[in-house]
Amino acid sequence: MASVGPVTAQQMHFSEPLPLQSGALLPSYQLTYETHGTLNAERSNAVLVCHALNASHHVAGVDASGNKGWWDNLIGPGKPLDTNRFFVIGVNNPGSCFGSTGPMHLNPLSPVPGRVWGADFPVVTVEDWVDAQARLVQRLGITQLAAVLGGSLGGMQALAWTLRHPGMLRHCIAVATAPNLSAQNIAFNEVARRAIVTDPDFHGGHFYEHGVVPKRGLRVARMVGHITYLAEDAMDSKFGRELKAAALRYSTQDIEFQIESYLRHQGDKFAEYFDANTYLLITRALDYFDPAAAHGGDLARAFAANAETLRKRFLLVSFTTDWRFAPERSREIVKALVANRIACSYAEIDAPHGHDAFLLEDPRYHAVMRSTFERIAAEVAAGVRS
Repeated sequence: MASVGPVTAQQMHFSEPLPLQSGALLPSYQLTYETHGTLNAERSNAVLVCHALNASHHVAGVDASGNKGWWDNLIGPGKPLDTNRFFVIGVNNPGSCFGSTGPMHLNPLSPVPGRVWGADFPVVTVEDWVDAQARLVQRLGITQLAAVLGGSLGGMQALAWTLRHPGMLRHCIAVATAPNLSAQNIAFNEVARRAIVTDPDFHGGHFYEHGVVPKRGLRVARMVGHITYLAEDAMDSKFGRELKAAALRYSTQDIEFQIESYLRHQGDKFAEYFDANTYLLITRALDYFDPAAAHGGDLARAFAANAETLRKRFLLVSFTTDWRFAPERSREIVKALVANRIACSYAEIDAPHGHDAFLLEDPRYHAVMRSTFERIAAEVAAGVRS
């Protein structure tokens, strides 16, 4: 199956401030996005793809730097999300470090000319991102999306779309996600954040003006996070207790095991391209997401508020070895939908890869995605609207 080939990111500027859940306003801002495929005459075949923690708008094809899109195995001509049939939109969220307005951009509210936002960038939530995405979709002339798709944190955004803008989408596809973070997940995020903010090079989030980057903290944050993305059996199978050298060095600081080498490599790579303030913002958005909170912790009641509008089909996908967003978390969502008689399908894939499985080309997983998008394509061809 072919790739979509070379892609060029686009920018859309918004002069109207974006109201945030915190009560703050994000003044004029820009969103970076990319599109694949062709929007049909009815503007009814658009699929919005929401990105996870360290991803971006670049979902498929190859960008100017030669980087392949993070979901390239899923999106493209003849692939499960077929760009011969759908107009696919990948959008980068506010607060990110991949082009959309974020901590590395100039702060128009600062009394110091030329100062970037840094730690002063307003706290953003999943709901804020979805509202920003809705503006972009509307600016593109699309009144209703064929589907919103996302994995992990992107899946939370897909769910939030159904609650905040239910009339603007016909299908919600949420993969390897959860209705909120467990205490354990919040704990992992906090450890990662503390690694960053206690790095001497962090400077309270204003490290840019000091000409440094808190790479040590970013490395540790990525190492902690990466452990949670992998299944224990997969780690044992790939690394086991294999040594880095021919024999033990009996050192408390040198690398002894291959798994240590792998984690340090992942941390080093991450620290070269990701922004520390962005990491803090995105993990906080993960922590805050909890649509049931406003309904006494009852997720079914959260969906009940829009049950009449949500007469569309949901697809939830989970993976058996994903302990970060375990299958039972997806089942909570399914139960809440069923309680409201909202149509949904659920696929639990027996895959050994842990949370990262949603990014990989598992044939059973892709078969589920392909059949779902084939059904949606048939609806588009038949002119079905909701």
